[in-house]
Formats: sequence, C-alpha cells, structure tokens
Amino acid sequence: MSIQLKPCVFQLCSPARIARDDHAVRVLVPRSELTGADRAWASRYEIGDVLRYHRGSAELGLRAGSYAQVVSTRPRENEITVRKPDGSEVAYDPARLRGIDAYTEAERRFSVGDRIQFTAPQHELHVANRALGTIERIALDGSMSVRMDSGKAISFDPALTRHIDHGYAVTSHSAQGLTADRVLVHVDHAAHPDLVNSRFAYVSVSRASFEAKLFTDDATRLPARLSTEIDKSAALDFSQAVDKTPLDQSLQSGIQLGL
Repeated sequence: MSIQLKPCVFQLCSPARIARDDHAVRVLVPRSELTGADRAWASRYEIGDVLRYHRGSAELGLRAGSYAQVVSTRPRENEITVRKPDGSEVAYDPARLRGIDAYTEAERRFSVGDRIQFTAPQHELHVANRALGTIERIALDGSMSVRMDSGKAISFDPALTRHIDHGYAVTSHSAQGLTADRVLVHVDHAAHPDLVNSRFAYVSVSRASFEAKLFTDDATRLPARLSTEIDKSAALDFSQAVDKTPLDQSLQSGIQLGL
C-alpha cells in the first residue's frame, strides 16, 4: 500500500499488523480546488462529481443532507443535471443554490488492522471530522467495525458512510493532540506562511515519542521558514509599539513643565 504525502502533512508511524486480504471501497474525496465562487458555474463541474446539499431545495426535490451525481453540464446555459439516489434527474442553475460540497469518487483498499480517518463529521455515529481509528473487522457484506482512538467501538457500511480514507498521513491541523512513536513530516518550502511556520514546527516535532524526521524540497530555506512567527499581537501590545505622535509628545512635555 502506498501513501502519497501532500505539502505539510504528518505520517504517523506506529507498529501495526495488517491482514493480507484487502477490500475495495469507493470513497468521496473533496474537490478542494473548487471555491465557493466556482460552484456557481456549470463549467467548473465534471461529469461524475458527487454533490452534497447541506440546505437542499424543496423546489428541486433535493433534501438537506442528500447527495446527487452530476450526469451532464451545459456551460452556455449555466446548467447542470444531477441524478438523485432514487434514479430521477433534475437540471438547475448552480448559481441558484448555496451550501454545496463537491467530491470525486476514488477507490481505496482497506484491510483489518488498517488505520482510517473520517474526512467529514458523522453525526449518526457521533464521530468528529478527522477522527482516527483502527479497523478491527470487515464482514462478508463489507460492513466495518472500527475501534476509535477514543476507545469507542463503531460499525458502519462504507457504501453509505463514504467519507473515510487511510489514516496514516494527516494534516498539521489534524495532528494536534495526537501522539505516535515515530513521525515523518513532509514540508514544502513554497507553502503559504500560514501553513509552514514556528507553530507548525512545534506541532510536528512534538507529536513523536521517540523520533521525528523532516523531509523537504529545500533544506537551506527550511530553518527560516520554520522560524516564522504568526502569533497575533494584542491591541495593547500594538499601542505600546507605536511611536508617540508630536501632539502626544507636546502634551507630555507640558505635563512635565507643570503647564
């Protein structure tokens, strides 16, 4: 099994025994490049995209929290057609709807012993976004039994709960509060300062109990990037750092002279 690391992610390495037999699962991967403004344009969607409607539309028969798959796009008319789970289709102008998440389908192969993470909140399972667990059992019907890192045991059908992925590599934000024996940190020096900075360095190194290794595309620039401070200053700190204006200085002189 191969793991592709994206900029600024952690690979949490802990000993685990993984079964030989694996099971293919169709999961949903967020189209993170699709901005809120992009979602208003039919040309930005691709056939096969899976859409989740947080608000829904009574007019279009799309319930809040439901899913549909894009089957055609008409950029000139700015219209897309989606197929609902019951097989019916509906066409609409995407600029008219808000609160939509777009995903692509991808295949992942899981085995008993694999680490997994949830890529969206699962309210019915009481599982938070990016929560981690270990697969303890995969039934003949494909349902999974997972022991969460919190100790809670859950079971679900991955054909219905599709917001899962391998849990060996996580973002720096998701790694806060986690601990592993060994940690591999992938750092892209060209990443935005909000992603690579002193806080990132502290979180990444402190996740490891025994060993932390950093991998980067430019070791000469890495120290400077990891020394970047992004802590926000309080209003009091800012006011103390600003030089007094001439009026302030005149008033202060007047007070000293007893005027």
